[in-house]
Amino acid sequence: MTISPTICVQREDFDLQTEVDRLTKAEPGIGAVVTFSGLCRDEGGMLAALELEHYPGMAEAEMTRIANLAIERFDLLGLTAIHRFGKIAAGENIVLVIAAAPHRQAAFDGANLVMDYLKTAAPFWKKEHGTDGSAGDWVSAKDADDAARDKWK
Repeated sequence: MTISPTICVQREDFDLQTEVDRLTKAEPGIGAVVTFSGLCRDEGGMLAALELEHYPGMAEAEMTRIANLAIERFDLLGLTAIHRFGKIAAGENIVLVIAAAPHRQAAFDGANLVMDYLKTAAPFWKKEHGTDGSAGDWVSAKDADDAARDKWK
């Protein structure tokens, strides 16, 4: 059976439990579910929000490609990836990845692979907004993110 991932790029927030329930309700073979939710951190009280932009259509296509890679490599029984865009306040959700598999290691590995690739391959851009009202530069890619992705090759 071919598993189709659930991929969403959306402005509105998501509910973790609702998404887990949606993914797991129809698959009795699931023995492990791993979730990762990324939040906008306040950087020691200096960051009010992140502004996230994406390339519509291309972001969803790349997220689908990444999700299918994880499904195939780890024999996942389900995968959901949601990434928000717009201005996201400190403490709010940015990204959610849910990987479901018969066993825990495959679910952990699937979720990790998806996040490592999302950070480097999906066309999303972040701009910081300070608590002092300032808007910073667009955030640059990090070498550590590339190294994390490269371990899967």
